[in-house]
Amino acid sequence: MSSVSQNTAPMRRSSFASRMKLRDLVLIPVIGLVMIIGSFVSPSFLLPENLLNVLQQSSELSILVIAQSLILICGKFDLSLESTVGLAPMLAAWLMISDTSIGGSGIGINGYAGIGVALLTGLVVGLINGLLVVKLRLNAFITTLAMLILLRGMTLGITNGQTLFDLPEPFLYLGTAKWAGVPASIWIAGVLFLLFGLFMRYHRTGRAIYAIGGNAEAARVAGIPVERITIGVFVVGSLLAALAGLLLTGRIASVMAGQGQNMIFYVFAAAVIGGISLNGGQGRMIGALTGVLLLGLLQNVLTLSSVAAFWIDACYGAIILLALIVTRLTGDAPQN
Repeated sequence: MSSVSQNTAPMRRSSFASRMKLRDLVLIPVIGLVMIIGSFVSPSFLLPENLLNVLQQSSELSILVIAQSLILICGKFDLSLESTVGLAPMLAAWLMISDTSIGGSGIGINGYAGIGVALLTGLVVGLINGLLVVKLRLNAFITTLAMLILLRGMTLGITNGQTLFDLPEPFLYLGTAKWAGVPASIWIAGVLFLLFGLFMRYHRTGRAIYAIGGNAEAARVAGIPVERITIGVFVVGSLLAALAGLLLTGRIASVMAGQGQNMIFYVFAAAVIGGISLNGGQGRMIGALTGVLLLGLLQNVLTLSSVAAFWIDACYGAIILLALIVTRLTGDAPQN
């Protein structure tokens, strides 16, 4: 009997690994189909300029998806990421602009200090979220929803709802620069996907995050510092959201009062259809990347087809529902 168990265990692990790899790549044929449809919809769809535009517009969303994927794999939620995209660069811009008549603080710090302020804002927000959820054991969904509303109100209150512009060049650099003819934001998003994908798969802390999301108590018994890692995941996620805010600010050369609003819906859409489990402990960055690419290409095709924006949102909602149904039918989601 023991020999049979020893023989069947590797088979089960192999089957699970094969299923996960298949699920990570399941969107590849769908992406190919969307590209074929796009080529018929508009002759400009497959032009390098259009595809680079799609990737650049998806770069900020990509970074947010990385952030949310880390938190979801750890078994938590963070709805406040979209508000951090707005607050972090808005606070920095307010401190950088010396003209109070256009909404500035009058302090006039330089662009490099502004980048530091934006990233520090993300760090502080993530630390607060982590402490509230881990130390006070508050519900992550409700806590980060409250934080989303709080940060959004702060973003509007800092400048009375104004859009801040005329920002220093260093502060806008990452969102406007091109490296080797490709927007820097695309390089940054690609490198982050690669680094976090390798980190989650091969580093012991990455594997610990999967263990915590799968069963936090079992992970704690195994000696994994559950609380410290979970707080760290919230901090890293919020830092990435602040970086996404910097890239978006650079791309549009301003900080809007409503910057980042509703992005969290697209983040969840990309993560869910990319195989990131809402129940924690499952999913890989390559799957999340395919989710981002599918949404970006789909939006571009619908836009080129002159489809109204609200129908694009309806498509995203339908995609999420379809992904959840498929997940349930394949048995990857636990029964309630």
